[in-house]
Amino acid sequence: MTSPRTGLIAAVDIGSTKVVCFVARTDDNGGLRVVGIGCQASRGIQAGTIVNMEAAEQCIAAAVNAAEEMAGETLRQAWINVSGGQPRSRSVAVDVTIAGHEVGDADLRRVMHQSRNAIDTVDRAVLHAMPVGYSIDGHRGIRDPRGMIGERLGVNVHLVTAAEGPLTNLEACISRCHLDIAGRACTPYASALASLVKDEMDLGVTVIDMGGGTTSFAVFFDSDCIHVDAIPVGGQHVTNDIARVLSTPAEKAERLKTLYGNAVGCADDEREMIDVPMIGEGEGNTSQVPRSMLTSIIRPRIEETFEMVRNQLVNAGLDKLGGRRLVLTGGASQLHGVRDVAGHILGKQVRTGQPIWLKGLAQATAGPAFTTCAGLLRYGARGHDPNELEFGDWNNAGGLFGRFGRLGQWLRENL
Repeated sequence: MTSPRTGLIAAVDIGSTKVVCFVARTDDNGGLRVVGIGCQASRGIQAGTIVNMEAAEQCIAAAVNAAEEMAGETLRQAWINVSGGQPRSRSVAVDVTIAGHEVGDADLRRVMHQSRNAIDTVDRAVLHAMPVGYSIDGHRGIRDPRGMIGERLGVNVHLVTAAEGPLTNLEACISRCHLDIAGRACTPYASALASLVKDEMDLGVTVIDMGGGTTSFAVFFDSDCIHVDAIPVGGQHVTNDIARVLSTPAEKAERLKTLYGNAVGCADDEREMIDVPMIGEGEGNTSQVPRSMLTSIIRPRIEETFEMVRNQLVNAGLDKLGGRRLVLTGGASQLHGVRDVAGHILGKQVRTGQPIWLKGLAQATAGPAFTTCAGLLRYGARGHDPNELEFGDWNNAGGLFGRFGRLGQWLRENL
């Protein structure tokens, strides 16, 4: 949903290692072209959760200000990602009586309202409410029931929720940066929108976003997102492992991981020696270790990460339904050998995902680490995903519908 005054749409990816802000403008062909980029190292954020409000505010504001300066515009609102708050998936099936009349928007609103009432959302906020199949009089497989006639209308709704506490703190932090929140999307879903093609969504695919503090994943089948989950392990845990075992500062461990890290070793690694700066021994004081030692530290953590993902998928009964395709996104997915380990443990064909629907990205910001922010732009350009119903505020059942709701939206955007 672009701003009617400037034609701009902004997205802020708030991660454990970096905060990224993209500003895009709709081009003549209806596509999105990036006109502003800001990137800042994260502070005060752990596993997608605010742990220091002031530090988080400063790094978010710095990223937003950099994007504003590049775009030459002042932002009023932005779409944000949610990776903290322990996102959970829940499927709800409900039906309502339609008494033989033609299905209209009012009936869809009614059945979605029933879906909301069917679950306990105490201390949980609804991020997504995605219908994954309608039925009329028990006949399933209906994509859009509007205009059809029957006695009972049913729907299976995939709900994605997150804990309200971390979300409230995140929203407060964004507000302190003088921004309104246009909308929210969970991290793996946004990454999927940026990196997947339609055939993958149709046939079944699992998207794993490997961030600094969390690894989150989304499963798609028959064009629908059917499951979202996350585990509290990410690229920072690999860095911490290196720092502890080699007794080197965290920033040096990150550099060693980036330059020499590999989750799959080779024969030459035993002979190749790398310099490791030591904690507290001053600049230039280093020890030497074989590169194979670095691999022996990295591989167990990467294997553990994918084993945890596999176990979550098996427990949810989705290890087969997600198809044979696996797409890796996020900064931690760029580590050498990660694709090989993922394919071995999960038994899938693996590729690395990157933004494929966004124009104007520089090479440095067009990789897997920036898929979430790119996906937020795509999600927000239309107000939401076209398959997702937005009949009222799910976290406020008294929301207005119809023309009065649209009037309120117009007033918010233009006054």
